[in-house]
Amino acid sequence: MIYTAIVFLPLIGALIAGLFGRVIGERPSEIVTTALLMISALLSWVVFVQVGFGHETHRVQVLRWITSGELDTSWSLRIDTLTSVMLVVVTTVSSLVHLYSIGYMHEDDSRPRFFAYLSLFTFAMLMLVTSDNLLQMFFGWEGVGLASYLLIGFWYKKPEANAAAIKAFVVNRVGDFGFALGIFALFFVFKSINLDAVFAAAPTAVGKTFSFAGYDVDIVTTIALLLFMGAMGKSAQFLLHTWLPDAMEGPTPVSALIHAATMVTAGVFMVARLSPIFELAPNALVVVTFIGTLTAFFAATVGLVQNDIKRVIAYSTCSQLGYMFVACGIGAYGVAIFHLFTHAFFKALLFLGAGSVIHAMHHEQDMRNMGGLRTKIPLTFWAMTIGTLALTGVGIPHMIGFAGFHSKDAIIEAAYAAHTPNNYAFWTLVVAALMTSFYSWRLVFMTFFGETRADHHTYDHAHESPPTMLIPLGVLSIGAIAAGFVFKDYFIGNHEAEFWATSLFRNESNHILHAMHGIPAWVGFAPFIAMLTGFLIAWVYYIKAPWLPAATAKAFRPLYLFLLNKWHIDELYDWLFVRPAFAIGRFFWKGGDGAVIDGTIDGTAASVAAVTGRVIKLQTGYMYHYAFVMLIGVAALLTWLTYNAGLLGSVVR
Repeated sequence: MIYTAIVFLPLIGALIAGLFGRVIGERPSEIVTTALLMISALLSWVVFVQVGFGHETHRVQVLRWITSGELDTSWSLRIDTLTSVMLVVVTTVSSLVHLYSIGYMHEDDSRPRFFAYLSLFTFAMLMLVTSDNLLQMFFGWEGVGLASYLLIGFWYKKPEANAAAIKAFVVNRVGDFGFALGIFALFFVFKSINLDAVFAAAPTAVGKTFSFAGYDVDIVTTIALLLFMGAMGKSAQFLLHTWLPDAMEGPTPVSALIHAATMVTAGVFMVARLSPIFELAPNALVVVTFIGTLTAFFAATVGLVQNDIKRVIAYSTCSQLGYMFVACGIGAYGVAIFHLFTHAFFKALLFLGAGSVIHAMHHEQDMRNMGGLRTKIPLTFWAMTIGTLALTGVGIPHMIGFAGFHSKDAIIEAAYAAHTPNNYAFWTLVVAALMTSFYSWRLVFMTFFGETRADHHTYDHAHESPPTMLIPLGVLSIGAIAAGFVFKDYFIGNHEAEFWATSLFRNESNHILHAMHGIPAWVGFAPFIAMLTGFLIAWVYYIKAPWLPAATAKAFRPLYLFLLNKWHIDELYDWLFVRPAFAIGRFFWKGGDGAVIDGTIDGTAASVAAVTGRVIKLQTGYMYHYAFVMLIGVAALLTWLTYNAGLLGSVVR
């Protein structure tokens, strides 16, 4: 009963606010949805203690779903350690986002619709993480895609919001196509999409091939790559990342929910959940590692020059997801989930903190128009500072630190222990850590320090956020400080094997966690040095010598513009896909619809209508007109008969 309550309470809230929001009013809609999420979060922590630390696996069948031939699947909830971790992450962050939204959205007239979308989003994610088969996982997968479309485009009167929502929807469909093909392939090979059945049968397919597009390809590797294609789209990995920064057009609480706990972490969760398949496909894991490494580096470089406070944090999310996939690619699934867990707290804290800044600055998001705010909004300043300390990995090497120090540094250490070619994964992640530190402290310095660059009216009226917005910041700050050292021993430490025994799988040849304990001491100090270096460079650029950023941008203008334009990937896609699509559309519009349909079919119909129109004009309604026409017809008929009779007689003679 407790498991079904966790999953379906958000759905109940979404239905109440969505269907009856106009009847019960805005405030009751906020209270009902937030209260139900709070209950769901409390129950999730109970399950986390009972199941996560109890190392149990429970299954609850909700209903029979599809039975057709060999396909037999039920709607079931799978509750194990991995699920319990995700339940805590999703419901905790979502409930805090609901509470925060009460203050942030208080001026919006469509609050019932907004809270209905938030709760629907949460329900879809809960369906995804509790799935016991791939069809149910795909249902939740598409559910968060739909809800994200609704939330990103919530302010549908803004063209930018509509464009961003459509972009997120379309780009994710590309990844979802691969995910769907992977599910089809699993059923084709193993005659089942139930997780336990697939996991049990997967070893029998190792080394076997099947024909795909005219080629004989390795079964397990192909399936793993198709599944990972879905993860690339949902978790915004390189080439399928373009929707993520544009998602900032939605309200700030949406950004926190999408980028911290729900949609973007779905891909990492899926790879970890399907670890029994990925472990049997080492070549696929190489691809996962490479894409994750490239994404971490790419997003960090772009984050260096962004000026929108939310976009800086968005690219940080993209980069951190790359870290998580590197961990999955080298077989350190527990380390990846550990970083997912800690990342949810400090990234939600940063986004909600950014929302508090935007709220104080009357919806200003450009950091170039901020500065000097630490005395105006001190609580928000300290919350964002804590989030930055956690994100950049501040701590004492080999001892204690903020949340990101334990989880992100563990990924970097695992990357070294994996010994990728030339240790490219390790060195790239260290460089990305340096850039992460730079742009994170750049955000803090530009927003809170120095002389204000805002207009006097905006700055003078800047004020701290209401309690409904500050309470979530306080709770998330505790998580950003303590989530790392409190749970490290269970996620990746001495109790790791027992903690993940029933939910994550590693081959006998996978000794990555053991290898992490044998790394040189300097490896543990490398991310610390990178973090400190990034901080010092940011301090020099934005505190000590604030003229340096403009001078550097001028001196390296081609590189600066390259990064500012996000490696020109959007422009490349516009040239490769968008313009050809529009050209094809115009061809069928002008040539097909205009020339063929309008010119031929519609033209013929128009000609017939013109002729019949003239005939219709003869219908006057006067009897003597009709009698006159009939007499003319009779005369014409008699003339024809007389002529033909005379002609026939001459022929006979």
